[in-house]
Amino acid sequence: MQHAPTTVRHLLRRGDFRRLLLTRLSSQFGDGVFQAALAGTVLFNPQSAADPIDVAAGFAVLLLPYSLVGPFAGVWLDRWSRRQVLLVANVVRAVLVLAVAALVLASVQGAGFYVAGLLVFSVNRFVLSALSAALPHTTDEPSLVSANALSTTAGAISSVLGGGAAIAATQLIGRGPGGYAALALFSAVPYLGASAIVSGFRRPYLGPDHLTLAATVSARDVLHGMVAGARHVLAHPPATAVLSVMAVHRVFYGLLTLMTLLLYRNTFTEGSDLFPGGLAGLAEVLAAGAAGTLLAAAVTPAAVRKWGKAAWVVAMLVLAAAGQLVLGGLFEPPAVVAAVLTLGFVAQGIKICVDTTLQEAVEDDFRGRVFSVYDTLFNVFFVVALLAGAFLLPASGISWPLLVGIGVGYLVTAVVFARWARGQAQHADHPPLALTRA
Repeated sequence: MQHAPTTVRHLLRRGDFRRLLLTRLSSQFGDGVFQAALAGTVLFNPQSAADPIDVAAGFAVLLLPYSLVGPFAGVWLDRWSRRQVLLVANVVRAVLVLAVAALVLASVQGAGFYVAGLLVFSVNRFVLSALSAALPHTTDEPSLVSANALSTTAGAISSVLGGGAAIAATQLIGRGPGGYAALALFSAVPYLGASAIVSGFRRPYLGPDHLTLAATVSARDVLHGMVAGARHVLAHPPATAVLSVMAVHRVFYGLLTLMTLLLYRNTFTEGSDLFPGGLAGLAEVLAAGAAGTLLAAAVTPAAVRKWGKAAWVVAMLVLAAAGQLVLGGLFEPPAVVAAVLTLGFVAQGIKICVDTTLQEAVEDDFRGRVFSVYDTLFNVFFVVALLAGAFLLPASGISWPLLVGIGVGYLVTAVVFARWARGQAQHADHPPLALTRA
């Protein structure tokens, strides 16, 4: 039996795939610019403290409440045109960042600032969920692994490029309130660009397949939608397994993120020309993570075709353990940059397999709700890890015991998942995840 080609060239021949990809690139470039403006305003503001609890609390205020938007996003994405969601949500974000820019310019960092930032992140939840739910409508099933590899990786790199461009721009416009306000304001441009690009789709093109229009969505609708989405996941063991792996990985990722932020905020303050400290060093770390992400996108589709998704996920978990223990444990800028590159490779390799498994395992009419459950878990476990890390990490960010615990945790997760995959292979004639090749 001859399989359809799954190369990047094959994907990019489809105009609908290119259009959705460009929508993602523009949207996530704006995310990078906006996040850099917030990081500069809060984390690297010399007038504010940056102990672990302060940093974790800032993340919690912005990320944890907006994760509650996920359930509503899921229900709406299975009721409304996903093309309309992408069009309107990006316009709304462009308007909201104007308010954030005004608050940054006025040096407001109280409740009003966090509420404004929270609103932008909340709308972002609709955009990312809609992009993932819409992707299968722009490619064929054999190409899903490659499509996810290209789309999510290109989006992540676009976000890093936006952040890098914003940090570079501070050399010209300054790092005071005026400079960061200008960055926040500029993020509206790519958001509006994303709306213009996605408007080229016909309204029903991106699904859902069976559109149910509703003027309002009640709390009961949301609850029922989340329960239906959760049941749909639990009825498909591959989806349950990969979501469990992703949840554990996000805990470790959150701890490592807080560790890295504290290192560059409080320990790596000087650095060298090649490996600077402070905000410039953090930009280098982001670039290393993007390089790892790009490498994973290039390697993962071929690796999955050869070994299967389960084997690749196990390999990624083992690599994460080794990379953080061997490299991160040196607690020197060059080693941390290398560790982040490894972690970027691992995170994207796992994410590609998780996204593809969910898209293959769940029905389209449930896909919005399932991806919203996924996104909510993705952020809640990250924030829980940050809050835990705030009490486990010193202000310097240096903690060998925590790093060893993370390494052991990755190895234990790899063993448990490998045993599950082996059991699936033994008890199924056509295992959907364990030994099949994409």
